[in-house]
Amino acid sequence: MALARVVEFAGVSSDRLEQIQQRSESGPPEGMPATEFVLLHDPEAGKAVAIVFFDTEDDYRAGDEILSAMPADETPGERVSVTKYDVPVRMSV
Repeated sequence: MALARVVEFAGVSSDRLEQIQQRSESGPPEGMPATEFVLLHDPEAGKAVAIVFFDTEDDYRAGDEILSAMPADETPGERVSVTKYDVPVRMSV
């Protein structure tokens, strides 16, 4: 079963997300075993949610280590929470 790392951020501006978007064009961090990345933004509340999907527990652990070590200036805002979820259903429509 796939796993998701869901991170909530506070203090996220549209300008900051534009910077993150430009940086993301170079691809994921080296060694990142993720299969998909989704970033949601609520500009009025200044919040964002990042969802990173992994195929296996080992991939999740490796990705979590890489992402947890990221400097604060490379994230959308202040990390509020990091939660691990099982992904029992996943579908593109």
